[in-house]
Amino acid sequence: MNIYLKYYSGYKCANELKIMKTIKLLDTTLRDGDQTPGVNLSFTQKREIAAQLCDLGVDIIEAGFAAASQSDFNAICAAAEVVGNTKLCALARCTEQDIEAAARSLDKAKNPRIHIFIATSPIHMQYKLNMSEQEVLERAVKSAELAKRLCGDVQFSAEDATRSDVGFVCRVFSAVIASGVSTVNFPDTVGYCIPSEYAEMIKRVFTDTAGIKNVVLAAHCHNDLGLAVANSLAAAGAGVTQLEGTINGLGERAGNASLEEIIMAIRVRNNFFGFDTNVNIKEIAKTCRLVSSISGVPIPVGQPIIGKNAFRHESGIHQHGVLSNENTYQIMSPTDIGRTGNRIILGKLSGRHAFESRASQLGFSLDQETLESSFEAFKLVAEKKNTVADDEISEIIREKIDEKLITNGYKLIDFQIQSSGSMKSSAMLTLNKNDASITEAAVGNGPIDAAFNAVNRIVGEAVSLDAYSISAATEGADALGVVSVKILYSGNIFHGRGVSTDIIEASIKSYINAINRALYYTENN
Repeated sequence: MNIYLKYYSGYKCANELKIMKTIKLLDTTLRDGDQTPGVNLSFTQKREIAAQLCDLGVDIIEAGFAAASQSDFNAICAAAEVVGNTKLCALARCTEQDIEAAARSLDKAKNPRIHIFIATSPIHMQYKLNMSEQEVLERAVKSAELAKRLCGDVQFSAEDATRSDVGFVCRVFSAVIASGVSTVNFPDTVGYCIPSEYAEMIKRVFTDTAGIKNVVLAAHCHNDLGLAVANSLAAAGAGVTQLEGTINGLGERAGNASLEEIIMAIRVRNNFFGFDTNVNIKEIAKTCRLVSSISGVPIPVGQPIIGKNAFRHESGIHQHGVLSNENTYQIMSPTDIGRTGNRIILGKLSGRHAFESRASQLGFSLDQETLESSFEAFKLVAEKKNTVADDEISEIIREKIDEKLITNGYKLIDFQIQSSGSMKSSAMLTLNKNDASITEAAVGNGPIDAAFNAVNRIVGEAVSLDAYSISAATEGADALGVVSVKILYSGNIFHGRGVSTDIIEASIKSYINAINRALYYTENN
């Protein structure tokens, strides 16, 4: 093998390099990812994602914040039923009530962990906790002792560690380690650090924390400056052996470290880092699609690893290079992460078996009901265009999965639009809910506004549109349109998504989808 390819296609020669260290991965999509504005995962949805995370091969799944709500408590209990021997983690503040709730939620978990946290930065201690350093230290120790009595595996996090006095954090870490904590986490809670700075802080923790060699040191990074993945990798390079993140980088504000990016950076450059993970990278595409579908947050086209454009080449020079040898302009292969390389065309003459096979290749495991509804929707689209591309098939399936997850929601039956440049547009819609059809009409500033107004009249709820965007699943005039919306309902933001060859229909479906999510969340919380 050419030495250039050998060392710059590192994932191909991991066995040759005899990697000695494995980085553990804690996935917090179900907890921190669920805090993404507009994302509200039900316990059923969390259970499905948890099962897929096990297939992906993450080491620890943080399933929720047990004391936050009954829904979160139930989600942790539901996850315990599907994760098997994968470690299941519940988050708790350093309070007796939170810790006991976390322990109860993990009652059926085969491999449980309680994750406790308290802020250590001056700004948090003064303005949020109204506590002194000594009070924080004593609370941390008391909580660690309680958590240890209730669970054999306890993780402690110093919230906002990177804006804290590192010496104080080391004193807290030393004290909780002496109290039985087995993992300590040094998080960049507000995405404040620069990679080299973060690495130096980690090195100081190793130097100044008593007992640190007997426990796992973890890193948890946020993406406020776009450095979450870089900081995570810098921390691992400095000696951290547990990294935390979310699928697709979901999370508060600008999100968390994107776990799939961390995984592939380590895999592709394991010759540089000298370590690897336990992940089955063939499951990455499937996992990312599932989380996007359930959360309602679309994957940006330029997203590394999983975005639509991640393996596309438009420049003639680049195309020539890739056709000659893919390593010229690709540092990994799309098939490595489970993205299909199939070139068989599906269209209106394709049968159920071919569709099911393609769905499987795209990473979807469909039950019979969802397969049938997806196939029917595929045939309707195929009747309107010659061929249906893989990205379009994925969008169709995602929509049907979402419809099944949100039961008893509104469904679009029919619509009529009248619009001209000289007068207001009007829309007449028929929706179905609980086997009852409801028809309403409304006017608006354009056909989509009129259609949304008609939906509002049917639903009878105070809903307002917060954001609206259109994209195409593929190129071409006959491409399947994908509409994403955000709505404001009862003070919360909810995502919606709709697909159709008709952009007005896709818009109506996305708006209905967002409303269904809002009503489902309200009814179940």
